[in-house]
Amino acid sequence: MTKVKFTETVLRDSQQSLIATRMPFSDFEGILETLDNAGYHSLECWGGATFDSCLRFLDEDPWERLRKIKAVCKKTPLQMLIRGQNILGYKHYPDDVVRLFVRKAAENGMDIFRIFDALNDFRNIKVCIDEVKACGKHAQGCICYTTSPVHTIEKYIEMGKELEEMGVDSIAIKDMAGICGPQEAYDLVKALKSSVSVPIQFHTHATTGLGPLTYLKAVEAGVDIIDTAIANMSGGTSQPCTETMKYALEQLGYETDLDSKKLKEINDFFGPVQKKFLENGILNPYVLGTKTDALVYQVPGGMLSNLVKQLTDMNALDKLDEALNEVPNVRRDLGYPPLVTPMSQMVGVQAVQNVLMGERYKTITKEVKAYLRGEYGTAPGEVSQELIDKCWKEDELVKGRYADTLEPLFEKTKKELGKTARCDEDVLSYIAFPQVAEKFFAAREEKESNTVNYTIEKKED
Repeated sequence: MTKVKFTETVLRDSQQSLIATRMPFSDFEGILETLDNAGYHSLECWGGATFDSCLRFLDEDPWERLRKIKAVCKKTPLQMLIRGQNILGYKHYPDDVVRLFVRKAAENGMDIFRIFDALNDFRNIKVCIDEVKACGKHAQGCICYTTSPVHTIEKYIEMGKELEEMGVDSIAIKDMAGICGPQEAYDLVKALKSSVSVPIQFHTHATTGLGPLTYLKAVEAGVDIIDTAIANMSGGTSQPCTETMKYALEQLGYETDLDSKKLKEINDFFGPVQKKFLENGILNPYVLGTKTDALVYQVPGGMLSNLVKQLTDMNALDKLDEALNEVPNVRRDLGYPPLVTPMSQMVGVQAVQNVLMGERYKTITKEVKAYLRGEYGTAPGEVSQELIDKCWKEDELVKGRYADTLEPLFEKTKKELGKTARCDEDVLSYIAFPQVAEKFFAAREEKESNTVNYTIEKKED
């Protein structure tokens, strides 16, 4: 009997896609032990936007969050999403920072590192894979799935072989926007399984409604692991439902390790959590629906929820459809990059700018300018030369791997921060998000000072 394994995403991609990563540790602390005993292959709980969100919105130290999860979840491997040379930020960092970040993540409890590059430029994940392997942890290389004139099955097979040669322990097909159809999934998995020997994991979203069908055909083609979300935090821009996929696969004769009673306990726990975010407006019902237009504009879950929030904050939600229609145009101009962080945010923000300004590329964001210069790697297709010329001269363009041009940064930053940084993890947080981390450190000091003063006053009373 063939076994299919499950990765639960409720602690990371599910909540990132539905509620812009606003779930505090306190919202899931009480269910961690059950999650650890439910029979999952892994728990995706860190990386992606969780790091930024912890510091920026939740007043949490992301490193402490990871340690707290690991303290409870000792059976099930913890999994993170890391953006290769981007780590968890939105630009490239020098190799010394990438290596130390991986090392510290491993020391703090991370087991499986899902590593991707937004352009599938694997020069930008080599150092990350190297360091994960040096730490004795599981390195999972990603193929970011998209459709365009330059993305073909043959190209994806080349990528799979390249990843295996780089020493990855498994390969993930990362379908960020839920646009991979069942036949495409079957053909891609079948081809990969006959071309590489490492396990294949499939990641998709329920955005377009294709997710469950795509997973069934991927399993039929021999995929080893699928990503799902517990029912109350599934569907829409999140992943297909854990319980539904377990039920369907077992009915079809596949074996899973999942415990149905534990899954019900987990889902019941997240019922009030979902209700809270619906009531406070962070969970917008819009992202819970099926969006077949995504088959055209290819917007992933996290990008869609952020676009909705961005336009809502600007009182311009009525421009959403127009912005979504502009997304494929910007993507074409930029050489068909897969819409995954940070490219999804860059393309999305530029599309919004084009719409709100009433003129295409009247203003070009600094991130898109950096992309046009070559700071993010080699685009899959041809980039608009007109756009490049609008921003750069030929001798200003990056040749080769951009990280090779960057000076080591960690020790220099550590020295500059001095006592502000209490540990290497603080330095890494600051390097990733300087202004956000600075505010977090200041708030931490103030909170601890107030606690000490309160304790002294109580003693004097």
